[in-house]
Amino acid sequence: MAYDEFLADRIRRQLKDMHVIFDELKMMGGLCFKVDNKMLCGIHIDKTSESSLLMARIGEEAYLTELNKKECLPMDFTGRPMRGYIFITEAGIDSETELNYWISLCLKFNPLAKASKPKRKKK
Repeated sequence: MAYDEFLADRIRRQLKDMHVIFDELKMMGGLCFKVDNKMLCGIHIDKTSESSLLMARIGEEAYLTELNKKECLPMDFTGRPMRGYIFITEAGIDSETELNYWISLCLKFNPLAKASKPKRKKK
């Protein structure tokens, strides 16, 4: 199952309304939004429930606080949670106000985030 295109449009609209310059990158069946060449947030489909999850890069400080909310899950692709990243269930991004909260939190952390090293092109 591919990512939720409706959620992708909602995120695009919010970022444009905030006058944020962003890029998109399709990866592993999901969609990643990048600001300043750093991952901001993304869309992931939970394969067990087939529901959409917002993947948010919020940093370790906010991670400790936000993870206590019932709509938040640790981001865990490999069996080990990635600190500073969380999943937000559909219940936590139902309204535009809720989605705006999470995107704003991601944007607040983005200047502090480290960019991934660019991959070398194969010759």
